[in-house]
Amino acid sequence: MGEPVGPGSPRGAHAALGLAGLAGLLVLVEALPRLGAVSADYLPPTSRIVRALVDELADGAFWTALGDTLLSWAVGLLIAVVGGVTAGFLIATVPFLRAATASTIEFLRPIPSVALIPLAVLLYGTDIRSALLLVVYASFWQVLVQVLYGAGDVDPVAEETARSYGLGTWARLRHVMWPTSLPYVMTGVRLAAAVALVLAISAELIIGAPGLGARIAVAQASNAVPDMYALVAVTGLLGVLINLGARAIERRTLGWHQSVRGEEAV
Repeated sequence: MGEPVGPGSPRGAHAALGLAGLAGLLVLVEALPRLGAVSADYLPPTSRIVRALVDELADGAFWTALGDTLLSWAVGLLIAVVGGVTAGFLIATVPFLRAATASTIEFLRPIPSVALIPLAVLLYGTDIRSALLLVVYASFWQVLVQVLYGAGDVDPVAEETARSYGLGTWARLRHVMWPTSLPYVMTGVRLAAAVALVLAISAELIIGAPGLGARIAVAQASNAVPDMYALVAVTGLLGVLINLGARAIERRTLGWHQSVRGEEAV
């Protein structure tokens, strides 16, 4: 049976605390400019930000920008996950590839994606493909590294037992390596989903690729401060929803795994 999710359950209590913290933040943002602690020119009250958000929701251009951001995020994440999982298992199952790519991976992985912005602009200008380049690059490493960790965590006894029973490479990958690596893969996907959103917004904000980031930059340049904060709040809400969705998929996919069973038992 699943964990109860009522107000008295641990999950319900955590949700209530989270909502209480959010409510406290909204009250604080409303109070600070009205009490004169912060200039309303730089931090408008919550009520003004909410009115700006309502106006944004009524604007068709906002929904177009939201769609562009989600498109960059989803397509980039999909490419990164497919590429990271495929490359990860290929490297893990071919010892020569693992030895040959280890130093290259360690060299490329720490390079900040924003350092590729000049290259993205040179190749694609302000097209959505510029955002995709940054999203894929940043998210790919999150998945690849987790897959390699998962493949390295395979029980040697289980691997040797599979070999002794005559299982081929594909069969060992499916029945031995994949179940062991799946928790790592899901962790990589969850991390990549968050990173993909950050890079999509960053690319739009800095490069001017179509999306919420570009709309935030326009609001800032035109001194529409409440609109800017409203759009920033939307990006934050997107991040929360993506994280909740990724965790829900992870719990559903790994319902058999001890890590999820232990989490539900808390």
